[in-house]
Amino acid sequence: MYETLRPLLFRLDPETAHHLTLALLKWGGDAAPTREMLRGMFCVDDARLHVNAFGLEFKNPVGLAAGYDKNGIAVRGLAALGFGHIEVGTVTRLPQIGNEKPRVWRVPEARALVNRMGFPNEGVEKLKLPRVDARVGVNIGKGKDTPLENAAEDYVELLRAVHSRADYVAVNVSSPNTHNLRALQTRELIEPLLKQIADARDALSPRVPVLVKIAPDLSFDEIDGIVDAARDVNFDGIIATNTTVSREDIPEYAKHFGGGMSGEPLRARATQIIHHICETTRGEFPIIGVGGIGDANSALEKLRAGATLIQIFTGMIYRGPRLVKEINQALLGGA
Repeated sequence: MYETLRPLLFRLDPETAHHLTLALLKWGGDAAPTREMLRGMFCVDDARLHVNAFGLEFKNPVGLAAGYDKNGIAVRGLAALGFGHIEVGTVTRLPQIGNEKPRVWRVPEARALVNRMGFPNEGVEKLKLPRVDARVGVNIGKGKDTPLENAAEDYVELLRAVHSRADYVAVNVSSPNTHNLRALQTRELIEPLLKQIADARDALSPRVPVLVKIAPDLSFDEIDGIVDAARDVNFDGIIATNTTVSREDIPEYAKHFGGGMSGEPLRARATQIIHHICETTRGEFPIIGVGGIGDANSALEKLRAGATLIQIFTGMIYRGPRLVKEINQALLGGA
């Protein structure tokens, strides 16, 4: 089905194609007959795929990364594609229109995307979080106009707004598309920020796991500082990694596209970071691995490197929903 649709979608502007696809998934998920049809086509239900992470059970380790469904409008349709978890967002306290268009580019030769979206979303009050047979996480971010010194207020208020409906919350301090956001990853700023978020989590009931999402462009020393800070304040895990500002391994014409790059060129670096975190924490700190997963082999690579769960995004654009089924079937083949 997707092989037929993809050439048509790729004739459209990437953002237009994405909105169309999301609308189709919303439609497919809202009606029981189409939802069950999708489940029959894509879901792999097998107890051997179940994974336990940060106090939760996931029906399989394959998730959808944040950014695909920013407002949670198509969660039912996405769950019917067989994902074990879906991470919605990034969501901010107030609505944001994001950066100027064009702000998404395909790089087909490298199976990559470049985006500078800037957290466009309808704001946390309009976020939709329906109950589905997959875990639903919420990715939260600082507002564009919020000064760095007030960032903790944004994250804490967002956590309070979603904690009762989210299975977990991801703290996004690593998008390259919000001015100065990545400065929050310095040890000087990250430790007090995570501490305030953890304290807020501990004061809430029910308790929701919180994870921090990091950039792939950090040194290992910088990564160690974030991981140490997160563990010191009892964060529940880490998401490695966000998009990269590197332009290695892509054609010359695409190197001037602004923003973060995802897809195949990120694969090796993301896997390297996952392996490093797993090794330095002796496998005791749960990792969601993301970056360059475009087939079953690259998914297994992330899991073997130490990821507990994985997420796809760009692979979904190029391969379609069959990718989820392929990965789960490959996991069963190796069980």
